Amino acid sequence: VQLQASGGGLVQAGGSLRLSCAASGHTFNIYHMGWFRQAPGKEREFVGRISRDDGSTYLADSVQGRFTISRDNAKDTVYLQMDSLKPEDTAVYFCAASDYVNIMTRNYPYWGQGTLVTVSS
Repeated sequence: VQLQASGGGLVQAGGSLRLSCAASGHTFNIYHMGWFRQAPGKEREFVGRISRDDGSTYLADSVQGRFTISRDNAKDTVYLQMDSLKPEDTAVYFCAASDYVNIMTRNYPYWGQGTLVTVSS
């Protein structure tokens, strides 16, 4: 499966952005989808994931209550709605696909190219 992330940009603190991740090349709804981010000089970290089975989601504590994940299987797309953004949310955001539900970077074999989110104070 090929993944294409989009929607990043520059936003002021307290603002919102919605990232999209479009899939192609394989049946989208067989994969669990995850979002990760990597800030300059830091390791890639888990942001959230959504199940292929029932659409249940799990979000990292750092974004809980501010970010929402959803998916539209008819459009082969997963979304990350980001509200109440903070400067510490600045990072390159990646979407990824996995055959099973998990939050570990190493367990996601398929990755998009990343989209930059910059939050100014």
